[in-house]
Amino acid sequence: MSKTTQDLTQTPAHELLALYRSGQASPVEVTQAVLKRIERVNPQINAFCLVDEQAALASARASEARWQAHRQQGTPVGALEGVPASIKDLILTRGWPTLRGSRTIDPNQPWEVDAPATARLREAGAVLLGKTTTPEFGCKGETNSPATGITRNPWNLNHTPGGSSGGTAAAVAAGLGPLSVGTDGAGSVRIPAAFCGNVGLKPSFGRIPAYPLSPFGSVAHLGPHTMSVRDAALMTNVLKQPDARDWTSLPPDATDYSVGLEDGVRGLRIAYSPTLGFAQNVHPEIAAAVATAVKQLEAMGAHVEQVDPGFDDPLDITTGLWFLGAYTVWTGLSAEQQALADPDFRAEAALGAQLSALQVQQLNQRRGVLGSHMRQFMQRFDLLVTPAVSIPAFEARPAGSAPMTPEAMLGWTPFSYPFNLTQQPAITVPCGLTRSGLPMGLQIVGPMFGDALVLRAARAYESVMPVLRPVI
Repeated sequence: MSKTTQDLTQTPAHELLALYRSGQASPVEVTQAVLKRIERVNPQINAFCLVDEQAALASARASEARWQAHRQQGTPVGALEGVPASIKDLILTRGWPTLRGSRTIDPNQPWEVDAPATARLREAGAVLLGKTTTPEFGCKGETNSPATGITRNPWNLNHTPGGSSGGTAAAVAAGLGPLSVGTDGAGSVRIPAAFCGNVGLKPSFGRIPAYPLSPFGSVAHLGPHTMSVRDAALMTNVLKQPDARDWTSLPPDATDYSVGLEDGVRGLRIAYSPTLGFAQNVHPEIAAAVATAVKQLEAMGAHVEQVDPGFDDPLDITTGLWFLGAYTVWTGLSAEQQALADPDFRAEAALGAQLSALQVQQLNQRRGVLGSHMRQFMQRFDLLVTPAVSIPAFEARPAGSAPMTPEAMLGWTPFSYPFNLTQQPAITVPCGLTRSGLPMGLQIVGPMFGDALVLRAARAYESVMPVLRPVI
């Protein structure tokens, strides 16, 4: 019986770990509460495409036994021991189909491999609940597909949670487990985090190993999606462990990202760019909320300078490389599979097919120039602060509702994709609600490998702007 009166489904992971440590709550109680909430809420938001109640409860019972032994005998427990977590349906998970939001993949095949992120969560004692929804092959910034339908925002069911980690974001926001791991291709951890009022971290590229590597190439990162910055730090500690299957992964990292989180921003040099020099039509409430957030950082002792980084909109670089990835996947599908595909994915592949080898090489060269420019810019500043997304969550809609163009795909999120191209760490934290009750997000970008500093600044802001939860 729980010895705490707080709602366990609304409790961040670091608080759950404290409750387990003291014996005030148990992994089984928490898992049962989350599963009950999934049963009630998931039909409304469609965040999960697979829930394995039996496996989750078995894992929770094993964690409960380890916590009991820890309290009685001091035996070790995992870093996320007993904390419910979910896995985006792009990430391989042993024993569960990974269908990638697509009707083209046969679920009736052996599923015997854990991706690095999944393996690390298991090793850390997390209780895996199931798989969260994604658009087909994670192809867009909203979460809908012919395979799983429309995923909805817990703050307003008429609106999208974003994408491609929309199921991940909706689950965390709705209290369907405090931790989820997603993929960020052009902002697809940070966009849903902003739309759903969560914390979403895109670490430096290669910090979190991936296997298999994304067909969309090195714009794709893995990252934690959480209820709090502290949880993001804890999850990064777990996910960053090396895995030899990823030849692009960084060397072992001894950093404990939970250390120094409370050190604040005093003395840090922060560049504040309201538009990056090219973003148009930033929603006025978002612009005002981010400006207020920057003033709060300044009040905490940061040295803030309003300045643009000085690069042109790289939308065509991002979408060109992305459409090429879609075409690469498309060519591996049979005619029968292609007939089942999401019309948005089909349209992306068609655009990718138009690119010549020379054009692709030119895109990569321009990407290199942008990356070099930002490495040099960040020598002058510790951090760069921008809005996370230029608009609040838009209305949810079925796949294929709008013509596919670069602007339609990502033009409304100009602050996210540049930093997938440069591979810098970036985090989204909530910075309030619009008058209509939709979340807004602040983005904090760090220098390459400055993940700890990004988390530290996000935690400083979070301390004066606590994360709100939707009522659903």
